[in-house]
Amino acid sequence: MTLPPPDAPLLPAEARRLVAAAVDEGRLEAAPAERLAANLADPAVFEALLEGASESRRRGKGDVVSFSKNVFIPLTNLCRDRCGYCTFAVAPDDPRAKTYTLPEVEEAVRGGVRAGCIEALFCLGDKPEKAYRSHREWLAERGLATTAEYLEQACEVAFRGGMIPHTNAGILSADEMLRLRRWNASMGLMLETTSQRLRGKGHAHYVAPDKDPAVRVRMHEEAGALRIPFTSGLLLGIGENAAERVETLLVIRDLSDRHGHIQEVIVQPFHPKADTPMRDVPSLSRDEIAGWVALARLVLGPRMNVQAPPNLAPEALELLLRAGVNDWGGVSPVTVDFINPEAPWPALRELRRRTEAAGQELVERLPVYPEDLLARPDYFEPEVREALLRLAEASGWARPRTAAARVEAA
Repeated sequence: MTLPPPDAPLLPAEARRLVAAAVDEGRLEAAPAERLAANLADPAVFEALLEGASESRRRGKGDVVSFSKNVFIPLTNLCRDRCGYCTFAVAPDDPRAKTYTLPEVEEAVRGGVRAGCIEALFCLGDKPEKAYRSHREWLAERGLATTAEYLEQACEVAFRGGMIPHTNAGILSADEMLRLRRWNASMGLMLETTSQRLRGKGHAHYVAPDKDPAVRVRMHEEAGALRIPFTSGLLLGIGENAAERVETLLVIRDLSDRHGHIQEVIVQPFHPKADTPMRDVPSLSRDEIAGWVALARLVLGPRMNVQAPPNLAPEALELLLRAGVNDWGGVSPVTVDFINPEAPWPALRELRRRTEAAGQELVERLPVYPEDLLARPDYFEPEVREALLRLAEASGWARPRTAAARVEAA
């Protein structure tokens, strides 16, 4: 049977049939996904996608939407990569350059504990020691050779201080992840895209060796072999096309099918920033974002945790819930989003109000989800799992933390 090309017009009845089949089968394959993607601008197709994605989420996740109350610790903003859309990464001679000392990490953790946060989210630039002699010297003064070794110390400080680390440090080796597993409940790496094309001159990842898709897929594989609860994600709007977006989602699904360690998938829209090569690239519309969240839900299936950061599409939260989101990710009452500082977090009270007004129940989670915490003890170091269980209710969601409990945890 010859399939029509992806950009062929799609009648509403056919769109509903493709979506219904995906909901019933628990996954959407490449050809129908590309056809639906090519017709997202058709209101009837868009509506069918949202209805199907919402039903898929309901079947797998019910009416519960989660979030993690966290502190964002950008351990260093030095990075050897130069992505065309990034303002986080700077060189050592930039006045914004900052590498946290361990006492500063400890201070950030104390603030997080006082605010009732559980997750210490460590984000940092990729392998700055490979690009900057001054950073190599800074590490050597502390008896260290790599930023990953320093990160291990920082994660221990956070854990001993009463918080649970989740690390997003760019590309790590299997040995580095194994060492970080000692103090981390989970780790993550946005796959972003499988497009090798974007490594070419003039594209977003031309001067970013750590954004090579094969390198990023390999780290996902190694995290699976190590049984580490792992966050992945799709970055929308950096020059990729619809087929490449679908391929990225399918690669993530395959990794999850084979290893079972992908705990959540973020669908994150690109935000153009001044003083970057991509400053004039337009943002995606709210409907485009919601359409791709819905496609992600249908491709990944009802049991996957699909996350959309609420600060990157604050006007579209209700639409994102209709599109199949069941997690808002980390939301901090203490720190800004250092990757997207122009996008403030919503107040938790407002996030709860809008989530519940859309007919969903908002619950706080740990850096990991109940299904992993309760059913997969081998995914955690014993000391880390014991700490997680102390912070969890019997359901696996985060238990309410009184001021006394926060002091005890610290």
